[in-house]
Amino acid sequence: MNKEEIITKINGFLVDEFEVEEELIEPQADLKETLDLDSLDYVDLVVEIESNFGFKVSPEDFTEIKTFQDFYDYVIQKVEAQ
Repeated sequence: MNKEEIITKINGFLVDEFEVEEELIEPQADLKETLDLDSLDYVDLVVEIESNFGFKVSPEDFTEIKTFQDFYDYVIQKVEAQ
């Protein structure tokens, strides 16, 4: 799976599961603010990542993720490391 496919897959489940408008998903946009995430939403996000990409996510991983680009980079790095 290449980077574009990963980003497309991420954006797809964000639109479907978090009901965010696709045009609001921009690389430099704030992830938490745009998705209006609370603690339960983070659990849902982790479940989506694990089921779509097949790797485990630790809560500490999210401390450095601020923007959609950070999120993309994190998932791409984990997928490439598999």
